[in-house]
Amino acid sequence: MGKKEIRNPEIKTKNTNMNRRSFIQNTALTFGALTIAQQKIFSALFTKTNGTARLPWMFHMMTDKIGVFTESGGTIGFMIDDKGVVVVDAQFPTTAPHMISELQKKTDTPIKYLINTHHHGDHTAGNISFKGLVKHVVAHENSKKNQKRVAISQKNLDKQLLPDKTYYDTWQKNVGNESITMQYFGPAHTDGDSLIHFENANIVHMGDLMFNRRHPFVDRSAGASIKNWIKVLHRTIRRFDSNTTFIFGHAADGYNIVGNADDLKKFADYLDAILKFTEGEIRAGKTKEGFLKTTSIPGQGEWKGDGISRPLAAAWDELMAK
Repeated sequence: MGKKEIRNPEIKTKNTNMNRRSFIQNTALTFGALTIAQQKIFSALFTKTNGTARLPWMFHMMTDKIGVFTESGGTIGFMIDDKGVVVVDAQFPTTAPHMISELQKKTDTPIKYLINTHHHGDHTAGNISFKGLVKHVVAHENSKKNQKRVAISQKNLDKQLLPDKTYYDTWQKNVGNESITMQYFGPAHTDGDSLIHFENANIVHMGDLMFNRRHPFVDRSAGASIKNWIKVLHRTIRRFDSNTTFIFGHAADGYNIVGNADDLKKFADYLDAILKFTEGEIRAGKTKEGFLKTTSIPGQGEWKGDGISRPLAAAWDELMAK
């Protein structure tokens, strides 16, 4: 498995208002577990500026070719190569043009592939902004089915740019010197989540298979399974190595959108704790209404803030459906 050192040490957190002191306090405990290259990625930046103007988005190069873009919605990954540009996820029609504009400042090379990690609108609604600019849109076959199904139900199919290429187990293409592999490990956040591996750079875009210290959405309407999600995370940890850098779909305020296998392990432990806690509450005779008033998961204090009812409700329904 090829590896490249992450050369640029500047990566910014999701929370653009976060100051340097807060960043250091929130990441100090994880620094010791990172490689030197990953520690560089975790170094903080303040809000990106263009001259004196504050930009609402962050466009950052992790290596000489691979970078990330954040504004609203899921984290976008991209690769710039003179043989073609590759983009992973598209956020919204209101934000994707900012991403495209920043890319065009870097290169006039055509966009060869737009890859969707899964079907949710904060990752695919911006696909339409790439119409006429991208050669192929690629996703897992279930992701395309879900995107089309939701669009039809919401009567906005005309506003979608659906994938024209799909796969089931593995999809692989070479762009320049980089080998890009998409893999499907089974139902998790949805039934169509892909991992995207830039093999030579040893960077994996997880999409919403990874929520960093943020309570996740579990889309049971699209075949999600918390039990299998845990298996997918452990399989991912085994599949890649200690030098692999992972890009996350979402992160809580004060936490980063990139990390390592230790973050995946902690998220898997969190999901496992949710299932065990929920099972115990069901056995104790709790009602679902009472259960959903829970404000924290025992032993999982790093996961704070709103949204806890999302995984709790999904866990309850998953266990009761057995």
